[in-house]
Amino acid sequence: MALLVIASCQLMVVLDITIVNIALPDIQRSLDFSTTSLSWVVSAYTLTFGGLLLLGGRAGDILGRRRVFVVGVLVFVLASLLGGLAQGPGQLLAARALQGVGGAIASPTALALISTTFREGPERNRAFGVFAAVSAGGGAIGLLAGGMLVEWLNWRWVLFVNVPIGLLIALATPRWIRESERHPGHFDLAGAATSTVGMVLLVYGFIRAAQDGWRDAVTLASFAGAVVVLALFLLVERRSRQPITPLHMFADRNRAGTYGIMLCLAAAIFGMFFFLTLFVQNVLDFSPLRAGLAFLPVSAVIAIGAGLASRFLPTFGPKPFMVGGALLSAVGLAWLTLTDVHSTYAGSVLGPMLVFSMGMGTQFVSLTLMALSNVPTRETGAASGLLNATQQVGGSLGLSILVTVFGTASRDEAEKQVPDFLAQATPAEQLRFRRTGELPPPWSDEILTAGISSAFVVAAVFALLAALIAVLVIQVRPSDLERLKGGTGPGGM
Repeated sequence: MALLVIASCQLMVVLDITIVNIALPDIQRSLDFSTTSLSWVVSAYTLTFGGLLLLGGRAGDILGRRRVFVVGVLVFVLASLLGGLAQGPGQLLAARALQGVGGAIASPTALALISTTFREGPERNRAFGVFAAVSAGGGAIGLLAGGMLVEWLNWRWVLFVNVPIGLLIALATPRWIRESERHPGHFDLAGAATSTVGMVLLVYGFIRAAQDGWRDAVTLASFAGAVVVLALFLLVERRSRQPITPLHMFADRNRAGTYGIMLCLAAAIFGMFFFLTLFVQNVLDFSPLRAGLAFLPVSAVIAIGAGLASRFLPTFGPKPFMVGGALLSAVGLAWLTLTDVHSTYAGSVLGPMLVFSMGMGTQFVSLTLMALSNVPTRETGAASGLLNATQQVGGSLGLSILVTVFGTASRDEAEKQVPDFLAQATPAEQLRFRRTGELPPPWSDEILTAGISSAFVVAAVFALLAALIAVLVIQVRPSDLERLKGGTGPGGM
């Protein structure tokens, strides 16, 4: 029951990253977002989530993990309610940012609770397998749930649905989860503020570049501000007695490599869900429900991959799953670069999506175990927060880079399509184009697919970089395998 409560919270938090994706076209029409600014509906959540995860993990160590877990869930519930009631873009983005705060408090505490609730060895391996399957597969479940809610109700219910789920989790937690030991310490608020502001400026710079180009003054100022604030963040962390990002954790090459791999893979998986959601709805003309069903196989394959990894980790160790999984993900993304306006779901989307999902499923268990190896109990929350932070920051930063690539490729393709459109359009269509600046189908489909294909090229590069890090950095010792089997070998997992 404790694992059910913890996994349910993680599912709610991860699911919310993608459940909104399926509603993006409806949100865009309802609240008047542009295609590039629409990514902020995702990034507003993931940035505050990623930026404050370390603070949330630290709060659990100091104040008690069960107590902090419940507070995070309740903040998430409140933000979801406010988001569902939003009447404009600003209100929705503010609510999404507050959701990120709630998720940042609850999620690292949930992962740390697994470490302190389940015995090391097969029992903990299975618990991590469930947690990893939920973390990786929750995205696809979110797309299905979002499709049903948008189809049968409206986009606001993708946020309202969190309210009863979150309240049930908050009520069940005191009954099934025991409070952890509290460790003395203080909060690194300066580190939390500078890391979050620095990442927001960096992501905003990429998204601004997608809209206004690389020479835009605001774009350049945003990048410059990000460099200054992130440098200040590193300075703060080096001088802090109890930093929000314990830099000594990067001294372990396996853990540092794990964070690097997670950063790259998160960028790839966020991009896949974001762009495929737009493709199947705008080009293949799927309804929200049908689009959600189209992603359902992703969850099943990720769960299979996570189950296989959990079973064979004690035999082979985590490295083969890290390398092989990253390569499978790269193959799937490279395959997706071939999509165009003539592509079909069965012929061009399903196959690469399943290959990508198997790669992701085999990696997440290994990454979770490696990130928490050799971590003292008092720092489990911080280590959990750092792993989650690299996932969310990597996703936000990666998505902003992919959106920039998408925007540049789309503009180039639009320049090629406009003359053909003007030669064939009726006077009414030409007048509408001059007023809105947007081309109608099939020209708009050509532009969208050109941008998406280019974005998948870069996403495949991210996955290949993850494989390279796994090959060159990760080292597994015999004692590590012994601990995975439930032994007491020194060091290791």
